[in-house]
Amino acid sequence: MRRRDLPALASPLLILLGLQGVLLRHGSDRLQAVPALLIGVALLLQSAWSWRRRRRALLLALRDRDQ
Repeated sequence: MRRRDLPALASPLLILLGLQGVLLRHGSDRLQAVPALLIGVALLLQSAWSWRRRRRALLLALRDRDQ
């Protein structure tokens, strides 16, 4: 496994850990699982945004090259 693959696994695992914590805890203890859930979602959104930005830059570079 390459080093850059670890963040790709971290976000789904944090989301699963957060969901498990919310489902298994009771009362105010559920709030302790929310940070893991939020960080996992934020990492996933940042990764998708970064991927989309790189694809757009590549597409623009290819279009500029053809002209």
